[in-house]
Amino acid sequence: MAKPKADLPPPQAIRALADGEGRLAVRVTPGARVEALDISDGRLLAKVRVKPEDGKATAAVQDLLATALGVASSRLRLLRGATSREKLFQIDD
Repeated sequence: MAKPKADLPPPQAIRALADGEGRLAVRVTPGARVEALDISDGRLLAKVRVKPEDGKATAAVQDLLATALGVASSRLRLLRGATSREKLFQIDD
């Protein structure tokens, strides 16, 4: 059985949440039933299926965010929050 496609907002909406320096704050929910990115109250919320073990959830969020933005995952750098639900990514253009 194929994994369902993630629910993603448009790239422009995600980029609008980044600050002037390309930093994007993300609130993560690991171990979710479905993978999705959602914008709520001006914040980006990420839900990933992966459990928070050995950085796997962070990597899954980075991949999901890269897919939503239409960039390679190497264009996103984790600045803060490797072991936290609150993460800060730098979008390199």
